[in-house]
Amino acid sequence: MSATRVVLVDSGGSNLGSVRAAFLRLGIDAPVSADIAQIRDATHVVLPGVGAADTAMRRLAQHGLTQQLKSLTQPVLGVCVGMQLLFDRSAEADTSCLSIISGNVTRLRGSKAIRVPHMGWNQIQADAKNIATHGPLASALMRGLDRAYAYFVHSFAAPYGAYTLARCEHGTDFSAVVAYRNFFGAQFHPERSQAAGEQLLRNFLELR
Repeated sequence: MSATRVVLVDSGGSNLGSVRAAFLRLGIDAPVSADIAQIRDATHVVLPGVGAADTAMRRLAQHGLTQQLKSLTQPVLGVCVGMQLLFDRSAEADTSCLSIISGNVTRLRGSKAIRVPHMGWNQIQADAKNIATHGPLASALMRGLDRAYAYFVHSFAAPYGAYTLARCEHGTDFSAVVAYRNFFGAQFHPERSQAAGEQLLRNFLELR
């Protein structure tokens, strides 16, 4: 992986340090950057996020990155809120997002039995039909992840759709992993998901 250059986009998320540490465990020093030249030069780009969608979008706008990110051609991985930013809108503060993937992020519906935020370990299930539709990169990203347990912390989620590579259930089905062309997203936290998280990041690093 000596030629692999990973850059973490400075979205202001509180998980930037932990995501960087997860890549360091894989032997990759992934700097945090808002420099579009450095981001474009990366072989792999990660858009982390913990917190609110509107705060993250304002941060990207301040850095002049909202349009630039959409034009990237290398593999891009959104994590948690970073995944949600790939969609058209988020119901969280009615936020306009990057509009890379068509669809809207909505709040999870809670009940006496279903707590929101969704917090803790849950199983993801691969969608073989959608994976095949999205091609070899999607298949490579999902290798070894079907029925894996991952760690979630979120109140908003993208619904299950044609972009869903893996779903999860918390009161209703939602997207746990998504794809559109060279853009991918994971609603769970790979940096906190132990074996499943390491597998996802290794798979992502192998995408070309």
